[in-house]
Amino acid sequence: MKSNESILVSEITELEEYSHLVKDVEMPSLSDEEVHKESILRNLDIETYDYLTLHIIPERKSVVVKNVIDRNELNEDEFINKRTLVNLGWVNKTGHMNKYLRQVNKCLPDAGIYIGCFEPVVTRKRNLYKNGKNIFKFIYWLYCFIFHRVFPKTVYFQKIYFFLTKGRYRWVTMAEVLGRLVSCGFDIIEFKEINGIVYFVTMKTGEPLENQKPSYGPVFPMNRVGKNGEMLRVYKVRTMHPYSEYLQDFVVKLNGYDEIGKIANDFRLTRWGKFFRKYWLDELPQLLNVLKGEMKIVGVRPLSRTKFNELPKELQEKRIKFKPGCIPPYVALLRPDEHGDMESEMIYINEKIKRPYTTDIKYFFVSLYNIFTGKITSG
Repeated sequence: MKSNESILVSEITELEEYSHLVKDVEMPSLSDEEVHKESILRNLDIETYDYLTLHIIPERKSVVVKNVIDRNELNEDEFINKRTLVNLGWVNKTGHMNKYLRQVNKCLPDAGIYIGCFEPVVTRKRNLYKNGKNIFKFIYWLYCFIFHRVFPKTVYFQKIYFFLTKGRYRWVTMAEVLGRLVSCGFDIIEFKEINGIVYFVTMKTGEPLENQKPSYGPVFPMNRVGKNGEMLRVYKVRTMHPYSEYLQDFVVKLNGYDEIGKIANDFRLTRWGKFFRKYWLDELPQLLNVLKGEMKIVGVRPLSRTKFNELPKELQEKRIKFKPGCIPPYVALLRPDEHGDMESEMIYINEKIKRPYTTDIKYFFVSLYNIFTGKITSG
């Protein structure tokens, strides 16, 4: 039998020979892109990393990982044979958000995946008040609201704001960012808040919409069908965050409708918007249409041309014989769902034909009672 010493010498000799062979084998090295990708992902917390890797395999060469806020750092040539972009730079720090999102759209192929993130305004408010509230914090919050949310959306102050900030300190809501994404050609797959930052997963499904005109101002006009089928501009108080109009289909799929036919848990609504709708205050600007002789206080709803064309022919023909109203018939009859709305209008129109002078008075007072007792809210 070999001694322990001779066995040890033999094993050492074998190891030396093996190590010599290993030195001669050329080990694959990571590319600069892979090293950069790894360095970004290594700095993520576990929860964020786990969320991202539910949707991507970082090791794949078709995945680009970045942490940038300048759209000029997204070069189309870099995305040849790439299908996924993960950018951990906050969207609300990208300066001109729509231009940045358009550039992402341009870089990705059809059905390409874009994963990004942003800091919503609720996180900033939560951080401000986490140690308690006082008058100084309230004043600071009011300043931030006016400067970082109102100024960028006001024609006369936009240039001043972007000159001072380069647009990189925007205070944005979740509805606004998700709405911008949809308007720029992306479908939202899902989103999740992690440690105060909202991460979203989207798919490129088309080109950015042209001639975007989101509702920014406190009062905005809507094109609606009036008497004799003529189009008129109906005014209303904006009760939703900017770009909310682009999220209609997504929010319906996400939350569905409640028992009275309204979208359930609609995060697009502002806090004051809920109050305004509860007491029908968002309809007050329509009094301008009343003064112009285009509408009356009680009457059929002023509908868009698309919605109007979906109505039965009989109802279309009867509706255009009357001016539309600020308070629609379903408010008095408590039938706010779509089917009940049409039934209410037929009942109202038939009553109006029989009693042209007293019908509106009756519907007006019954509607006021239903509104102020909370039996019904604005649409």
